[in-house]
Amino acid sequence: MLSTRLLYIMKILILGAGKMGTFLTDVLCIQHEVALFDTDPKRLRFVFNTFRMTEYNEIRDFEPELVINCVTLKYTIDAFENVLPFLPKSCIISDIASVKTGLQEYYENTGMRYVSTHPMFGPTFATLDNLSTQSAIIISESDHMGKAFFKDLYSSLRLKIFEYSFEEHDETIAYSLSIPFASTLVFASVMIPQEAPGTTFKRHMDIAKALLGEDDYLLTEILFNPHTHNQVEKIRAELKILMEIIDDKDTERMQAFLKMVRKNIE
Repeated sequence: MLSTRLLYIMKILILGAGKMGTFLTDVLCIQHEVALFDTDPKRLRFVFNTFRMTEYNEIRDFEPELVINCVTLKYTIDAFENVLPFLPKSCIISDIASVKTGLQEYYENTGMRYVSTHPMFGPTFATLDNLSTQSAIIISESDHMGKAFFKDLYSSLRLKIFEYSFEEHDETIAYSLSIPFASTLVFASVMIPQEAPGTTFKRHMDIAKALLGEDDYLLTEILFNPHTHNQVEKIRAELKILMEIIDDKDTERMQAFLKMVRKNIE
């Protein structure tokens, strides 16, 4: 009789040997049979216990049961298009894209089972050996078996798991990522060298440097989220109010503004 562990072994193909692709490879290769595909062989040098692939025919021979697409957001659909001819029809395809616009329609047109998720942390910011304070979103329209796999995976990483529709996901991302991204970029855009920076300045600068260490396409696609405009508009409206308070040196309004802000972050 097979052991319980063997019953859960899957053949998993991960596309893209970037930060998230290699992280998921390291996590999954202990229990599953994992292959990592990237067209640049240099990016595959430091993975272990994993099949390294650079040719599409190798994917056909591997016959994956699950594909996790971890390529740069701009090329997510292109990566799927390149590998679909080499996949078994029974294979579940998946993405971890931070913006889901257009993916639901694409998935449905492929006729394949799919699961879409978003681990709400990046290797730049998160402490990868302790993700208990981080979250992940699983798209509700996804295949049942695919959702079950990622629920198990994200639970093993101690992530808080939420289930949203495609539309709800992008609305949430516009709020939780676009607002801090836009605010940080504006902060950094007016920076000049500081000989004696304060503690708050240093913290903001550290965040800005980490953010700008992310892939340009990732930052762009998050800010191009169809829901981002309304969120950034809220920043502009509140900034206008703050400017009026500053110009008027209105202590009473400033105290009321600070009270409102403190209430928001309680």
